[in-house]
Amino acid sequence: MDTQQGPVRTDEDLEPGQLSRAEQPARPGEAPPPPPAERQASGGKSPADQQAQVKQESRRNAARPWVRAIMVIVLIALIAGGVWYYLATKDIASTDDAFTDGRAVTIAPHINGYVVSLDVNDNAFVHKGDPLIHIDPRDYIAARNRAEGQVASAEGQLEGNRSAVEVAKISFPARLASAQAQLATAQANLYKANTDYKRQHNLPVAARTQQDVDYATAAQQSAAAQVTQAEAAVREATPIKPNINQTSSNVTQVQGSIEQARAQLVQAQLDLERTVVRAPQDGWITKRNVEQGNYVDVGQQIFSIVSPDVWITANFKEDQLNRMRPGQPVDISIDAYPSLKLTGHVDSVQLGTGSKFTAFPPENATGNFVKIVQRVPVKIVIDSGLDPALPLPLGISAEPSVRLK
Repeated sequence: MDTQQGPVRTDEDLEPGQLSRAEQPARPGEAPPPPPAERQASGGKSPADQQAQVKQESRRNAARPWVRAIMVIVLIALIAGGVWYYLATKDIASTDDAFTDGRAVTIAPHINGYVVSLDVNDNAFVHKGDPLIHIDPRDYIAARNRAEGQVASAEGQLEGNRSAVEVAKISFPARLASAQAQLATAQANLYKANTDYKRQHNLPVAARTQQDVDYATAAQQSAAAQVTQAEAAVREATPIKPNINQTSSNVTQVQGSIEQARAQLVQAQLDLERTVVRAPQDGWITKRNVEQGNYVDVGQQIFSIVSPDVWITANFKEDQLNRMRPGQPVDISIDAYPSLKLTGHVDSVQLGTGSKFTAFPPENATGNFVKIVQRVPVKIVIDSGLDPALPLPLGISAEPSVRLK
């Protein structure tokens, strides 16, 4: 039996005088086509197609209750999930704008010189007092020895001046007494010279000679000069206490020199000790910027030491601070270590937004002001969960969640 059929032809494709398919007689064993009115009512579909369509619609109607039930269940689940999420998060403030923070101490030498020994390496852990580098100490040893010599010299001068004060306390009164005795002697000699001078002038001319008169006159003048000289010596020796104080002032002056020399010695000793740069605290060596043989200057940054004390700095939005208080518990996750779960508490809230402390704070005095939600740094102290095998570098991302209850 040939099952192949030609192209389907509609009534519009018939030639003039040709009968339509409905008007043609039915073939043997084939059901007659439905009348044109029935075909038009069924939309041009055959009874088989209609039966298939009815079965399909019945199946759809049978499946609709299940579909409705599933949709209702899904809707209920979404509503329940939304309620649960709201209840679970309404007392939690979290942010992903957070990072690990800590103290990084900059290490710089107090003196200059060549590095003769480098005692640490990158990222090494050091304890307080451990040596980091050694600077050539020879110049500073010489400076210390010179300062010690200056101190010894000044101390010797001090002892000499102290002895001079003791001597002055005896010599100045004795000098005054000696000057007074010489004055008395000079006055006695002047009295004798005056007497001789008068006697020679009172003798008759025949009983004296001109030579005796001249001797008497010269002796009188010499004795008068000696008296004047002795009086000056007495006046010079009279201020005993001022003279002693002047000698004592030399002691004070030398004492000042000693203090200055001792200060220079202390400075030299400090400089010598500073040839060994030591760690001021425990921590890890970072940003090493020195090698053996380098010449370092005073204040030059050669290391940074990161202390083990690490906390979280979280920049919360300003509308998240309404219920945030110090002491509230915090759950912390670290992006670098997803398995590390940390717990801590809010330590403090910075009294100023992050933009307030920038180099160029924004000025909002213009007419085209646009309000921007500001962020405020919050310090979160880590209480537990740290792993000594997983050190936290400063600046890595974190996500804290503060429980606001």
